[in-house]
Amino acid sequence: MAVIVFSFLFFTCGKKSTPEVKAPGEDVALSPNKDAEIQQYNLAVNEAQAGNRNPYDTLSLISYVLANYPSGSYLITFDKTLTYNLPKPAVIYLPQSDGTYIFALIARSKPGEKLIEPKNIIGYNQSFVDLDSTKVGTSFFYLTLFKCENNTFTKIWESVVPDDGGFNNMAMEKWAFNGTPYVKVNFHYARGIGNIDYNYFLINGLTQLPHLLMTYKGIDFQRTIANVNNDKYPDYYEYLYFNYADRIIAKDSIAFVWDVKDSVYVNTRNHRQTRPY
Repeated sequence: MAVIVFSFLFFTCGKKSTPEVKAPGEDVALSPNKDAEIQQYNLAVNEAQAGNRNPYDTLSLISYVLANYPSGSYLITFDKTLTYNLPKPAVIYLPQSDGTYIFALIARSKPGEKLIEPKNIIGYNQSFVDLDSTKVGTSFFYLTLFKCENNTFTKIWESVVPDDGGFNNMAMEKWAFNGTPYVKVNFHYARGIGNIDYNYFLINGLTQLPHLLMTYKGIDFQRTIANVNNDKYPDYYEYLYFNYADRIIAKDSIAFVWDVKDSVYVNTRNHRQTRPY
């Protein structure tokens, strides 16, 4: 597989905030048509304010999602790093020898429920959304790979992200063991005062479905990427903590390795304990 060189491509916006077109007291989340109307309006405003454009920029991708995905689908943005800054779109552009590819994080609404709103699934406080998802709509996140060709986007694959709120950011990384590239999708985890990473390893190349490994870190829990059995699949260590009234102590770590036959992670001390990712 060719060496991946990656870069972010962001759209430009004016300093004024984009107005929303809705009647006072109207719940847009209950009206797919009104939601689409507002998305189209906001897109048109951003397109008018943008500078140099190309057929594969982020605004074009937003337009593609709006035209080709079900109602209540959004190309989402990173969590804000500062109160007044513009959040970055959750995209990664990958120039390759055969064209340009784009990783994009897309959130969809659960069919039959009220539509989600991006403000309810992005950020630290929104990692509590699973406790009250029926009031704000149920979200499904998908890491999606697009290829730019013939002045449009072709979807190569999509892989579900097993979380429903609290998105923070995503980035390209390389596994220190053998250099395998992976996309790290980071979520806040407020209840555990920590973070969860969903790591999508490109084990069999860019255009094949990635291998998912979840890692995390909080005040009394941790899981880290590891190489345990020297194969191409990443393994991990699960750390055990003792949580006392006055201190927290890390006492042990247990290795889990990927079982190719059963497609699960297996506890090396107790083979009956498995994890899907």
